Amino acid sequence: MANRSATTVAMCGIFGFVAAPGTVFNPGRIRPFLKDLFRLSEPRGQEASGLALAVNGEIRVFKRGLAPSAMLASDAYRIFLNQTLADVTATDGKLDKALAIIGHCRMVTNGAEIVPGNNHPILTAQTVGIHNGIITNDEDLWNAHPKLSRNYETDSEILFQLIDQYTAARSALTTGIIDTFAELEGSASIAFLRADTPVLGLATNVGSLYAAHDNGKFFTFASEAFILKRFLSLHGHEIDLTLNHTQQLAAGRGCIVNFGQPVPEEFALSGKDASSITLAADAPFKIIDMSSRIDNIQRCTQCILPATYPFIEFDADGVCQYCRGYKPLELHGRTALEDIFDQHRSTDGNADCIVAFSGGRDSSYGLHLIKKEFNMNPIAYSYDWGMVTGIARRNQARMLGQLGIEHILRAEDIPAKRRYMRKNIEAWSKRPHLGMVPLFMAGDKFFYDIGRQLRDEIGLPLVIFCAGNELERTDFKGGFAGVRENKHGQRLFAFSMRNKIQIALFYLSQYLSNPRYFNESLIDTVQSFRSSFISKDDFVYLFHYLPWDEATINDTLTSQYGWETAPHTDNTWRIGDGYTTFINYIYFTIAGFSEFDTFRSQQIRKGLIDRETALRLVAQDNQPDMAILYEFAQQVGINLEEILAHINSAKKLY
Repeated sequence: MANRSATTVAMCGIFGFVAAPGTVFNPGRIRPFLKDLFRLSEPRGQEASGLALAVNGEIRVFKRGLAPSAMLASDAYRIFLNQTLADVTATDGKLDKALAIIGHCRMVTNGAEIVPGNNHPILTAQTVGIHNGIITNDEDLWNAHPKLSRNYETDSEILFQLIDQYTAARSALTTGIIDTFAELEGSASIAFLRADTPVLGLATNVGSLYAAHDNGKFFTFASEAFILKRFLSLHGHEIDLTLNHTQQLAAGRGCIVNFGQPVPEEFALSGKDASSITLAADAPFKIIDMSSRIDNIQRCTQCILPATYPFIEFDADGVCQYCRGYKPLELHGRTALEDIFDQHRSTDGNADCIVAFSGGRDSSYGLHLIKKEFNMNPIAYSYDWGMVTGIARRNQARMLGQLGIEHILRAEDIPAKRRYMRKNIEAWSKRPHLGMVPLFMAGDKFFYDIGRQLRDEIGLPLVIFCAGNELERTDFKGGFAGVRENKHGQRLFAFSMRNKIQIALFYLSQYLSNPRYFNESLIDTVQSFRSSFISKDDFVYLFHYLPWDEATINDTLTSQYGWETAPHTDNTWRIGDGYTTFINYIYFTIAGFSEFDTFRSQQIRKGLIDRETALRLVAQDNQPDMAILYEFAQQVGINLEEILAHINSAKKLY
């Protein structure tokens, strides 16, 4: 290593250290070491943070989309560190086993920090790595290596996947690093741990790495000479290192640090060095991501509802009461629906019914059924309150054009509606409560009023909602407000009087405890409650009569109408509005589940999918789509990063 300085690129902050077995070291000092390294590196990146510790045969990872100082203050970090440091032991003041730690303070350049996989350390099959810099040809690299599977938006992922690929191909770690850097464009200063061998790897093409070691017991590094020297001035006396030990890893250089004797073995990134590191036949480390405790939440052994679901109870076999007491919704049947239609069907082709049409999956398929299979002549109506997505509008146009159906659109004062939502979201963020999340959607409940108005204006008494599918029951929303919902067939008007009073009292209590809710949206909110819970709902709900089959619906819409789906998911539910991704992010982050978990659980109970499939699907369903979130934030006028920070730091139910 060189003692000279060089031009470097200031971006993320990376750091770490290795202590060999037998090193005189107090494990209790790890916590203050990490605190100071994070604190010193935080000015380089304050949007996300994480670390990995190689200890006791495991590489344990913890990361958060939070500033380092916020992460260090979190209960989750404290619990993680307590659990991990309990396995770091010493005898007579000397470490029993090697210890290696890497840490990262992230400034986001590619890949939003709210998606955990974008944050560092990056995890691949064999590597746990941290990166400072920007890979400018990452898209080209993914295209050049089609066998590699991209999981996240961050440009750093391709770097560590390539190291895995080339190391495996050459059975040589340093050669794997050299081959990887030969393909990179941009800046990269990296550090990583490997599952297949007990080493720390470092490499840089810009010189943004500084290290210090004592020839065999302790090795430490950081992104800047100042950071490392400041750390050594605080703790160097504990590890027998002084400021004079600081050296730069020059641009175009790499090194491998063995846990057994942490002396760096340097090599040139432009060379063809044969690796001196022998890869283990059996991986000495198991990579464990401990960032999220969601995976540790108890779930029903039959469906997938978690222990955080309101009012849930498990029996001795771990089965929830929703599964034990499940009875399928008894449909009124096709004949009963035909009888209703026969009373209203026109014989001259004139309009004979009104259909509520959002442009979502169920209303699109329902419109198809009503026109094509039941030979009715509907007028479709839509209500745009500012959250209808472009996909929904385009699907409306596809369906209406092919079916030749008249369309009535009612639009609200959209700027006002979005302003109401913004003010309520901002109020909620000051005092988060999951029971108040439905308040954000109060503006769409006037959909019912439009149906009532059009019935009178057009003179058609039959109004149809293509809803009532029992799979879409989301009684946790009332549950978080302390309300055990009665069976209501997904009709808010059908809530019991007791439930309605409970909901009203809950909202009143929240308004009194958080006066920010007393804003210009208040009258709109009260009217929304009236429209959905109080005013009479005698509409026909299509899926109270007909069975709902997802495969048939999806196939009909896509094959016959070219119906458009969302690019971020294979799920066709909830893609017609602009707020679902946002509220599901709230529920998933704070409670560990979302609407999708309830939907998949209902599918399990009906025998449509098995539990393993449901778990696999919700893992994808619950991944937030950043494009939709940013579009939603732009529409409503909120600072997405600020609101998400409030959500991420809110007290969790798990």
